[in-house]
Amino acid sequence: MTDEREGPDGPAVEAESVVLDAKGLRALAHPVRVRLVGLLRKHGPSTATRLAERLGVNSGTASYHLRQLGAAGFVEEDTGRGNARERWWRSVHRTTELRGRQLAVEEPEAVLAYLQSVAALHTLQIQRTLGELQTMAPAWQGTFDMSDVGLLLTPEEAVALRQELWDVVGRYRRDSPEAAATAPEGAGRVEVITHLLPDPEES
Repeated sequence: MTDEREGPDGPAVEAESVVLDAKGLRALAHPVRVRLVGLLRKHGPSTATRLAERLGVNSGTASYHLRQLGAAGFVEEDTGRGNARERWWRSVHRTTELRGRQLAVEEPEAVLAYLQSVAALHTLQIQRTLGELQTMAPAWQGTFDMSDVGLLLTPEEAVALRQELWDVVGRYRRDSPEAAATAPEGAGRVEVITHLLPDPEES
């Protein structure tokens, strides 16, 4: 599951969550920055060089975006690691919340850019899984699902459905470096990507 939650009236904010404001939106309105935050949340503290290798960019690009994220309060330097030549970074929050219709009215371009970055990340995650599906262990191949179901809902029912889905996901173990250390044998990372898409022709 990604650590981004989007929607005008999303679920309750978690204790370790950041609610986006205009400044935060502009800072995250870039696919590389969304991916950097996601990697630090999933795998724990890292350096620009290691993160750059995962993203397929040069270390200078990763360092630049990390500094921008640091200025906006999404990441911070991990002073307990590294040395004078190597800076380590860690995520400040576990999840990101985009909430409130007012922000979409005041910063429509920033909201759209952020959501497009998240959508690009979701597409990348799906394509990576599809590319490696045939080489996965049979047990994990059997867990894969990619489906869509058309529903006829009122806006109130759509909001209720979204909350029910998050309630179900919330019953399971959240992926984090801390949880990985105590997860049961055989546990592996699973991304749950939810899309509730109102039909533009109808809305």
